[in-house]
Amino acid sequence: MLRFLTRRVLGALVILVIISAVTFFLFYAIPADPARLACGKVCPPATLEQARHNLGIDQPLMVQFTSWLAGIFIGRDYEGLGHCPAPCLGFSFVNRAPVFETIMDRLPVTVALTIGAAVIFLVFGVATGVIAALKQGKALDKVASVSSLVGASVQIYFVGTLTMYFFVYQIHLFSQPKYVPITEDPVGWFNGLLLPWLVLALIFTANYTRMTRSTMVENLSEDYVRTARAKGMSGRSVVLRFALRGTLTPIVTIFGVDLGTLIGGAIITETTFGLQGLGRLSVRAVDYSDLPTLMATVLVAAGAIVLLNVVVDALYAVIDPRVRLS
Repeated sequence: MLRFLTRRVLGALVILVIISAVTFFLFYAIPADPARLACGKVCPPATLEQARHNLGIDQPLMVQFTSWLAGIFIGRDYEGLGHCPAPCLGFSFVNRAPVFETIMDRLPVTVALTIGAAVIFLVFGVATGVIAALKQGKALDKVASVSSLVGASVQIYFVGTLTMYFFVYQIHLFSQPKYVPITEDPVGWFNGLLLPWLVLALIFTANYTRMTRSTMVENLSEDYVRTARAKGMSGRSVVLRFALRGTLTPIVTIFGVDLGTLIGGAIITETTFGLQGLGRLSVRAVDYSDLPTLMATVLVAAGAIVLLNVVVDALYAVIDPRVRLS
């Protein structure tokens, strides 16, 4: 297991370097001059050249990329801007601040949004799928199937806008979505994120319900499940110890991908509800051609997905003994 995890972590680091390099070089295909954006509308040629020098974009591309990569581990100095300590993800010419500080300021919003919604859609999605599989062909199964189909068909910006209008502005059932640090006001933190959690959970629960139901129905017909029932095991034990355990493998897979994607930046959700997380930050970085911030958000998103894929592979060994044997 240790050898396997070491190999996967090293592979993940290589993937992150490749993603960073591709993002970095693609940025220069954008017809925009970061130095001119940093300098302002009225910028004499001498000032423009000085801005390019301060940002380090007057050097060859490979030198700029290697300097950025080295700054993550040892820090970096910017002329006229000061020292950026490790882990240095660059210096934003838009915010006039180290990118790492901006990322750390926005990350709690995205993480809180992701974790809260993930708990809801994982619990309700799996539970509904299991119940639908056990009641296969009955009214409850049909209701769950239709509901999951509807949930998978709608979009976050549509449902989010409707729920905001009716439940926030009309009947005042929910508070205006906003982020309050949990250390300052736990109740305000919960109330401000409850509606975005429920909307995200509504969309994702549908996928988990359908996946759980289809896999559970298949597992309930397996020979080892029928053998367990023939030995006189209770229905609960058969479902929890055998059928559900086999069902969790594909669920863990899609959960790892969904969680990594949401941590990387729930752009549509954050835009719909006005939350200042990594998703909104990445959109702003593209609008202003802010390469350091864009690189950092891409790296965080890719890192979250790659890391959670490694965790998912490790969980396979816990869920399925056959993975340990292989």
